[in-house]
Amino acid sequence: MSLSSAQPALLVLADGTSYQGWSFGASGTTIGEVVFNTGMTGYQEVLTDPSYCGQIVTFTYPELGNTGVNPEDEESTRPQVRGAIARTICPKPSNWRSTQSLLDYLKHHQVLGIYGIDTRALTRKIRSVGAMNGGISTEILDPVELLGQVQDAPSMAGLNLVREVTTPTIYEWSESTNSDWEFSPATKVDGDPLTVVALDFGVKRNILRRLASYGCRVIVVPSTTPPYRNSQVQPRWNFSLQRSRRPSRKYRRHRSHQGPTIQPKANVWHLYGTPNFGAVVRC
Repeated sequence: MSLSSAQPALLVLADGTSYQGWSFGASGTTIGEVVFNTGMTGYQEVLTDPSYCGQIVTFTYPELGNTGVNPEDEESTRPQVRGAIARTICPKPSNWRSTQSLLDYLKHHQVLGIYGIDTRALTRKIRSVGAMNGGISTEILDPVELLGQVQDAPSMAGLNLVREVTTPTIYEWSESTNSDWEFSPATKVDGDPLTVVALDFGVKRNILRRLASYGCRVIVVPSTTPPYRNSQVQPRWNFSLQRSRRPSRKYRRHRSHQGPTIQPKANVWHLYGTPNFGAVVRC
């Protein structure tokens, strides 16, 4: 796609604020919770991260697409976001690992994007008043009409999205981290491998790779799997990665300088004497 032929696009927030820009990726209309990500790299990992399911992600880094996309960098089987917002995009990637442009990738997966808007102003707004629903459209260019659809959409607060991101079947994960990306060799446990049951509330592939790199036998199960099913494989650990509910403004402000937190669930041994640990992803 040539940028000169880009379609006009409109972004409208639930409070009535609107931004006019240009479309990239798919065409149509999408509605989700508008949030922001401050990472300078890894846009493909963000787009495919299950913790962003149901959300429209604003990227504060000024340009997306310059390194393209490739299958190795996906954190799940497909993009999980409802939409993407960028200041500028690069339609022709230049990277030896690239197998497809970002624009073609999003179009293939029917994900809408808008670029050419003031992402700094949008980020400051979200930072000040909190995340809110918004809509991107290439077919509804009237802010009032699109606002009506945005305001009719359900709030993300309390919305159960686990069913959209969990695995439908049990599978065993064996792929470890590529040696090119290892900072130092992983120390594997002597003897039989530790069996870890991963309860999939939206697990990222890289977490599974890290467990496999340390010699763990990793079994991924759906979020609805009862404890007795887990005990049948005699795990040494039960691991869960959950997408935490969006915290309140007060809680977000208190924790604004902290990243995703790893919370060991101490003294939780109720699953047939098996310890549990988990990673809580805060959006």
